[in-house]
Amino acid sequence: MNPIITPVLLVVALGFVFAVILTIASKVFYVPVDETVIKLTDALPGANCGGCGFAGCSDYANALAADPEGVGPNKCPVGGADVAAQLASILGVEAGSSEPQVAVVMCNGNKNAAKTLSEYQGPQTCKFAASLFGGMSACKYGCLGLGDCTRACNFGAIKICEGVAVVARELCTGCGACAATCPKHVIRIAPLKNKVVVQCQNADKGAQTLKACKNGCIGCGKCAKVCKFEAITIENNHATIDPNKCKNCGLCAKECPTKAINNMRAKRQLPKPKAPAPKKEAPETTVPPQNAPEGPRAGA
Repeated sequence: MNPIITPVLLVVALGFVFAVILTIASKVFYVPVDETVIKLTDALPGANCGGCGFAGCSDYANALAADPEGVGPNKCPVGGADVAAQLASILGVEAGSSEPQVAVVMCNGNKNAAKTLSEYQGPQTCKFAASLFGGMSACKYGCLGLGDCTRACNFGAIKICEGVAVVARELCTGCGACAATCPKHVIRIAPLKNKVVVQCQNADKGAQTLKACKNGCIGCGKCAKVCKFEAITIENNHATIDPNKCKNCGLCAKECPTKAINNMRAKRQLPKPKAPAPKKEAPETTVPPQNAPEGPRAGA
């Protein structure tokens, strides 16, 4: 037999045998795929941020398909109400309320306000810095400003400005990835509708707070006195705003002596006054002098 044909036939025979084995194995070990899970996964944004409380979009889809009523289709902070409606339509249930959420940094201790105890030279991560006596700032409750939250955010919604984290509310989806990675628990997830927030979580007495940060809440109670809706209470030397009572009027932010309360409501831009129209200059006219001698008359 031709020496070339023999190995070719051997390869073909082996290929046929392996194909039969794989076919049998696929039948024996077949795992049924739930089409509902596939539809739910396709409807989800695929951010895998964990804001829903599950490991990712696929994990959420599986849990939702197994228990639609218990899990609920309104857990995705990235997709919001639109995705909740799609998921509810696939499952044949009601979407429920899906209130937009946003990350809020409970610290306003920038470099100009917070007192620094020592210069940090270690790895530029908040987690590592927090393990060294709680950080470099005199305020043990404040933001470390080394950017763990910025690296955790998949939407570019948070950055470090003057040594403290700042959230771009128009970009934030409220997924909670930044809050989960913050070792000081400075970041919280709150309803987007609440635009007046206390950007401080220092629970020390007022005098001690001011020694650590000029922008800290001292629990003076002025904000609670000026609030017309009884939305503010003072607990543990710290002001707390009830999001269900707050009307975003901003009176407390104006009254706060340390500017620990921030009003994030967009300020109305007053129209600029129109410049007066330039006056039109009257055309020049030549007036003959009254005492000028008369010229010669016709026929004289």
